[in-house]
Amino acid sequence: MEYTFELGAYGPHLWTRERAREIRAALTGVLDRLNVGDTLVIDTKSVQVFDYSFANEFFGKSVLSLPGEHPGRFIVVQNLTEYTRENLIKALEGMGIAMIERKGTKLRLIGKVHPTDEQTFSAIVHAKEPVTAAELKDRLEVNLNAVNERLNKLVSLGLVRREKGTSAAGREQFQYCVTA
Repeated sequence: MEYTFELGAYGPHLWTRERAREIRAALTGVLDRLNVGDTLVIDTKSVQVFDYSFANEFFGKSVLSLPGEHPGRFIVVQNLTEYTRENLIKALEGMGIAMIERKGTKLRLIGKVHPTDEQTFSAIVHAKEPVTAAELKDRLEVNLNAVNERLNKLVSLGLVRREKGTSAAGREQFQYCVTA
C-alpha cells in the first residue's frame, strides 16, 4: 500500500537540522505503522524551499534508517521544486545515498547514483511488471552475476522490491519491481 506524508503541513520554508529532527520524528511514527512492502510518499507540494541541512537530516537520515529500523518499507519523494531538488540531491550525494523521485507517473533515482544502478532501475521501471534477474540480464546485455550484484545493491538501498515467484518450470525464483 501507499501512504502520503504531507511535508507542506510543516510550512513552506523548512530550515535547520533541529526543525528536520522534529518533523522526522513524525515521519518515523508513520513508518513504524507501515507494513513490510508499503511505500511512504513524501509530498513536498506546498514546500517552496528547504536548505541543505534540513534535507540532510530529514531525507538522508530517514533513507538511511530504512534497512535497520524499517526494513521492507520504501520512501519516495514527489513534487520537488527546482531549488528543493537541488538541495536534496546535494545532501544525498554528500551522504553517498539515493532515493526515488516521482514526477507525475515517471520514477527516477536522485542522489549518488552510479550509471549501472540507474540503468538497472530504469529497466525494472520500464518492465511494467515484476522481472527476473535472467530477464534483466538479457535486456541489459550483461552477465547474470553483474545483474545479481546490481539487484542486491538496489534492494539493500530500499529502491527495488524483491519478491518470491515461480518460474514457468515451477521452480522458485525472485522477481524484482520498483517500490512505487
